[in-house]
Amino acid sequence: MPRLLAAGVRALLLAMVALSLALAGGPQALAQPAPIKIGINLPMTGPVSAYGQMAWAGIQLAREMRPTVLGRPVQLVLADNKSDTAEAASAMNRLVDKDGVVAVLGPATSSRALAAAAIAEQRQVPMITPTATNPAITQGRQYAFRVCFIDPFQGQVAARYAYHNLKVRKAALLIDVSQDYAVALAAFFRREFQKLGGVVVAEAKCNTGDQDFAAQLGAIKATDAEILYLPNYYTEDALVARQSRELGMNLPILSGDGANAPELLKIGGPAVEGMTFSAHFHRDAVGSPAATGFLALYDRKHQAGELQEELTGFHSLGADAYLVLMDAIARAGSSEGPQLRQALASTQGFAGITGRLSIGPDGNAVKSVAMLRVKDGKFEFVTTIEP
Repeated sequence: MPRLLAAGVRALLLAMVALSLALAGGPQALAQPAPIKIGINLPMTGPVSAYGQMAWAGIQLAREMRPTVLGRPVQLVLADNKSDTAEAASAMNRLVDKDGVVAVLGPATSSRALAAAAIAEQRQVPMITPTATNPAITQGRQYAFRVCFIDPFQGQVAARYAYHNLKVRKAALLIDVSQDYAVALAAFFRREFQKLGGVVVAEAKCNTGDQDFAAQLGAIKATDAEILYLPNYYTEDALVARQSRELGMNLPILSGDGANAPELLKIGGPAVEGMTFSAHFHRDAVGSPAATGFLALYDRKHQAGELQEELTGFHSLGADAYLVLMDAIARAGSSEGPQLRQALASTQGFAGITGRLSIGPDGNAVKSVAMLRVKDGKFEFVTTIEP
């Protein structure tokens, strides 16, 4: 009998210890809240991988700033769309079907975002692109959003800057026709420039991956153009700038937000000095508490060698996409598609990293444009243009 009693006492003590460990968060801890899964659909490899890598770094920093929502941890699920449209659609399906994400951040470029947005709409899973500016991404859709400005506004700003600030009246365009972004941005620039009284005296075409622009630049050189507008991504912009200088062309070069990557400076070198472009962000033009905290966190990691690149708008817009989503989930009190969509569409006056922004029922962000210029091998802030 004493032996049985002792065994019973030991069992009771073990049960009490197990309960104490559970209550204290020990090895037998009570179940933790399930994470809220957020999909990331970005080009981590391929021709525009710099955009994806910068946006991904910004998203991860923003998650450090706000790692939980609704009392649950946030889990990021990254899918590399390889800078390819078909891969972007495949990544979207995989994130929704296999990984069970409640929302997706990305893609980063317009052609890929157009493919992913159709799937987001069909599956009623909100998608926020940090940096894709083509207006067609959100048109006629309820589940596609963005935290960047759109090309009509960016094109208008560039045209007005050329006409009023640079005082030019004759422009030449060299357009990467394989990118929806470039074609649309060129159209909006052309329309506004001509509306102001300017004349487009030459238009030339190229494709992503082209290396030789001699024929196009030769045709432009033969005109009396006063400015060269390049509505393309950083690689083509940098190569065109180099070859134009080699041909003795000294036209001022104007571009869009696709130029805002450190690779522009690496590839273009001295040839891109003086290039001006519309952008989403510059650290000299921020002021919100969120922006101040983000800059401090980025600088600390940059100085420690964890982040190699200088801070750009792609880092900051990646962070804004994440923080806007967290704000919407908190306001909705839910991560369910319809409720989350409604909260995103009613975002007003959000003080983000890139400035104050609002999102309307059309899914588009209303915000300012920063004009930047390459000076001494760095991106210099020129001015801010309000919507």
